[in-house]
Amino acid sequence: MSGGQQQMLAIGRALMANPDLLMLDEPSEGLAPVIIDELGETLVKLAAGGTSILLIEQNFSLVHVVAERYYVLSKGAVVEQGQLAGLSKESLKKHGRNGSMSDVYAKYQRLKFDRPHPRVLRITMYNPERLNAADEIMHAELAAIWQDVDKDPTVSAAILTGHGKAFSAGGDFKMIDKIITDFETRARNWKEARDIVYNVINCSKPVISAIRGPAVGAGLVCGLLADISIAAKDARIIDGHTRLGVAAGDHAAIIWPLLCGMAKAKYYLLLCDPISGAEAERVGLVSLAVEDGELDAKAVEVATRLAEGAPNAIRWTKYALNNWLRMMGPTFDTSLALEFMGFTGPDVKEGLASHIEKRKPAFPESSPL
Repeated sequence: MSGGQQQMLAIGRALMANPDLLMLDEPSEGLAPVIIDELGETLVKLAAGGTSILLIEQNFSLVHVVAERYYVLSKGAVVEQGQLAGLSKESLKKHGRNGSMSDVYAKYQRLKFDRPHPRVLRITMYNPERLNAADEIMHAELAAIWQDVDKDPTVSAAILTGHGKAFSAGGDFKMIDKIITDFETRARNWKEARDIVYNVINCSKPVISAIRGPAVGAGLVCGLLADISIAAKDARIIDGHTRLGVAAGDHAAIIWPLLCGMAKAKYYLLLCDPISGAEAERVGLVSLAVEDGELDAKAVEVATRLAEGAPNAIRWTKYALNNWLRMMGPTFDTSLALEFMGFTGPDVKEGLASHIEKRKPAFPESSPL
């Protein structure tokens, strides 16, 4: 049984007793984000039914869902207390490291954070109404997050996953339409797309991706550039650029040929065929493929091993290995430039319209190229 499964079993046993007072010490440790959300909903219902809950927890997303009052402890003494709405960032920063974590990551809207291990930061892409599709907000945040992770001294490894049953369903259609029609949006997205790739590569901390369900677009960029990529066997990985009507930019040219070879890279990138997690492992596109129910626990297990390993040796090894990717920088820059040139042409307008109207595209029969 994994640590997360043991934790769920312990919580279940406590809830079966239907207690008047429920005491929980770090209940979110080792749990997947979706399970933490369900735990929060359960605790809110218990509290509404009259159960008193004493929660000792570092996961602020869970605390803010469940708690009404807070107590800040330092060196065994209560140094501050009050209504949860009055909990200040200054208090957290003064009394513990989680204050600095809250300060650094509080600005993010489409990324949620928790700690399955004291030195592991789990980043969850969160846009549930659109299967975690990368809208303008998430696209910018996926560019910025890796620099914050790199600078955070409390993080030794990071996990990237998606909320619920999807990793990320690609680019938001409204954002794509703005890229087509507005130069400033197009230029900003070009820079963000470039920063996403280079910031993952240059982040000194090891990154583990946990991929389930559809994995497309900017989320997939980070998922495949992660140092260790773990996919559910039934995950659906798709690079859909040419189906949209633009060149396969983003991460494709920099990493796919290195991972699965040029022949497979061309097949999947030119045709936009989906590839399952199991097949992705077979051809070398991802590090591991596991059953969906084992995905989160495996990601935490790998991240914990890295977080508890020799930090200098691990980070230097990542830096040296990623020089293979840095050497491909000019190829990536070319592919990204060609992708964004395509956003000014006729193909992408038809590609976007066919996606929105859920029909086969009717691309032009000729090209000046």
